[in-house]
Amino acid sequence: MKNRDVESEAAGRKSNIETDKQNISFLYLSEEDMIDAGVLNPGRCVDVMEETMGLMEDGDFLMGGPYNDAHGLMLYFPKKSPIENFPVNNARDRRFIAMPAYLGGRFHVAGEKWYGSNGNNRAIGLPRSILMMMLNDVETGKPLAYMSGNLLSSMRTGAMPGLAAKLLARNDSKVLTLVGPGVICRSSLRAIMSQRFDIDTIKIKGSSPTSANAIKMKEYIEENYPQVKNIVLCKDMEEALKDADIITEAVSCKEGEWPEYKREWLKPGALVISTSTFNMEHKSIVDLKKVIDNYGMYENYAEEDNVGYDAEGNRLHTGCMGEDFVYMVQDGLIERDSLTTFGEIIRGKKPGRESDDEIILVSIEGMPTEDVAWAYECYTYALVHDIGTKLKVWDRPYAF
Repeated sequence: MKNRDVESEAAGRKSNIETDKQNISFLYLSEEDMIDAGVLNPGRCVDVMEETMGLMEDGDFLMGGPYNDAHGLMLYFPKKSPIENFPVNNARDRRFIAMPAYLGGRFHVAGEKWYGSNGNNRAIGLPRSILMMMLNDVETGKPLAYMSGNLLSSMRTGAMPGLAAKLLARNDSKVLTLVGPGVICRSSLRAIMSQRFDIDTIKIKGSSPTSANAIKMKEYIEENYPQVKNIVLCKDMEEALKDADIITEAVSCKEGEWPEYKREWLKPGALVISTSTFNMEHKSIVDLKKVIDNYGMYENYAEEDNVGYDAEGNRLHTGCMGEDFVYMVQDGLIERDSLTTFGEIIRGKKPGRESDDEIILVSIEGMPTEDVAWAYECYTYALVHDIGTKLKVWDRPYAF
């Protein structure tokens, strides 16, 4: 059999654009256009994320970094600068991130999410982060679409907990807990409710039972999910976690102030999903099933952070459960093979839930492959339904 030259041999996939034309244009999609194109469809987004995780298990993707699995390239600002008017880190989460990826399969497209964030935005009536998404033909580099990315990003983030609930929750799940009831938790709620129709009780844990976000989430649930008969505003984490079948968190907090979960608060069969930050004592979770999206990405985090140990010799926490799993492997608490990826479950290489009593921890950090997949889905819908504005780059390249 002929050896395949993977570095130079074409895959034989078709370009997403017509290659016999020199004129270039792309589709611009505003936030309103994105809504028309179905960006807020949670069930469909869960399906697309499942497809994406399968392709990643196949190796049919690329991300940035030397090992093609980096979350993104960060642009941080210094605490101070001698240069007048130089941007400084004077707010929480002030940064830019370039998040490029290629995704194969039916997508066969490259893209990048450009992420700008500044905690000072809220004071002027803007969201903390403002995102834009670009899609390019992978064969020629021609732009295909440029689109508003805030809703796209929050929906693909929430769809992953929805996928976890689809694949890993007990079939008789009725009690859902939301920790950190902000935008991402609302997106997670939408996705989980699109998969688990028997949820009749939702617990909400905000900064307090009367926090604005907690009250807002309660009102949202009452308005959109009449099948939910009980909504509980929890006073502490123990109340929030106890008796919950599915727990999903999206906490926004200062570094080192991550909420702590205790093993004894989790009922047999609980599914615990993290898209942001929380801690559990490492030795207490050794025997629990651990599911992740991308081990290499967490290895990158661990290499960059290189956290040490406390005075008693216990590894310090990072707030990122997937990164903590890497340290647990390094410290000999668990084997690397004990960690399961979504892709392995989807492709039938490893089992999902194996018993009704099994407690499962899921770490989801978000990847640009997910952005590319959901952006492409919305883009193709927009093309078919004539949504958006076509913008010209050139009729013929001037400097060719």
